[in-house]
Amino acid sequence: MSQSRGDRKNRGRHRCNKKINIGDKRKEVVESIDENNLILKQFQAYAIELDDKHDRFERIVKINRDINIESKRIIFLLHTLDKKNKQDSILYEAESRLQNVAQNLFKGIAQELENHCPYLYSNAYHAGLEEYIEAVTFYQYLNNCDVGNLEEIQKALTYTIPEKSEIKTIEILITPFKYVLGIADLTGELMRQCINNLGTGDRVSCYETCNFVRCMYKGFLGCGHMSHRGINRKIFTLKQSLHKIENVCYTIKVRGSEIPNLSLVDVATEEENDERYKNY
Repeated sequence: MSQSRGDRKNRGRHRCNKKINIGDKRKEVVESIDENNLILKQFQAYAIELDDKHDRFERIVKINRDINIESKRIIFLLHTLDKKNKQDSILYEAESRLQNVAQNLFKGIAQELENHCPYLYSNAYHAGLEEYIEAVTFYQYLNNCDVGNLEEIQKALTYTIPEKSEIKTIEILITPFKYVLGIADLTGELMRQCINNLGTGDRVSCYETCNFVRCMYKGFLGCGHMSHRGINRKIFTLKQSLHKIENVCYTIKVRGSEIPNLSLVDVATEEENDERYKNY
């Protein structure tokens, strides 16, 4: 019995000591493949197509990063707007920079997407597109107290390119869903602008902003129940921004005659923090 067990152990050790050189086997298989095989050529074509798709996706991601950064900088610039001085110069600078983003950066993406399905690459530039829509609509609100519709933004991202004897039209695909996500982020900037206006003494614009955000919130509620997580998160954030703006207007109405403007900002934010702590 003991010898049989020992023999089994020794046989197991011999099996474990046997090594198969996978590299040599693979080399033999590769050398035996016929390069003119139709299946091999087909897979080589697939590899070239996938490499091209991945390279184009990465190039669009790099452009999207520049769009995202520049759009955020334009929003920060618009927050420095003061109705008492340098209003026209700031709006002019913001408009020129927005045109530069549309005519240079987005045009590069449109050229990359030429003759390709835009839905395959939408994830590569959706963040920059939403940030750009937020910057454009914020500029339009500060300039005209209104925001442009989807067709106006789509027109700004449509380009004509002369090609031989024809004129080709290329564009950035903006779906209604992406547009809705972009303008939903606008409410956060309007909330910050409302608080800034309160600090500078511009109380009338606080009520105007409040009415505008209320209309936006009603529009989002009219869309019905949506199962998309992004939309639900945006609506929740929109409701919070509206609550903060209404709290600012309430503070102006109740305590505006007895407290200076700068102190009103502190009172409004303190009341907002107190209300937040009550929910815990």
